[in-house]
Amino acid sequence: MSLRLTAASEADLPFARDLTRRGMLRYYCQFDLLWMDEAFDQAWGWREQWLVMNGEDRVGFCSLSQDSRALYIRELHIVEGARGQGFGGWVLQELDSWATRRHLPLLRLTVFKSNPARQLYRRHGFTEEGADECFVRMQRALR
Repeated sequence: MSLRLTAASEADLPFARDLTRRGMLRYYCQFDLLWMDEAFDQAWGWREQWLVMNGEDRVGFCSLSQDSRALYIRELHIVEGARGQGFGGWVLQELDSWATRRHLPLLRLTVFKSNPARQLYRRHGFTEEGADECFVRMQRALR
């Protein structure tokens, strides 16, 4: 594996939108939410967008924002054929390092209650901090 995070460009927006929609649509349907491409596209402009690369192959995408206390993982998606190979865990470790270098004490995310990725986040030290009918808010305190 030759993994790295590479800044996404405007040309990567269709890839990221499609990957996110395909990964999230079942949860949107489950919780009777409406997916809107326009909302995704609008967030593209104000968040940090990163491609997960394995060599020259795009194997995923993550979207970030931050405030004075935390680095927020807004999206983290791995292409179906690359799941289960440790790419998601690698991204979480990398983002932990990024948050530390930015002097942020927390790494935070929100995940659908029924998303099995919750197990991945727990294995990487995230704790559940709150929930509503659809989502669980999770965070990890950094060293």
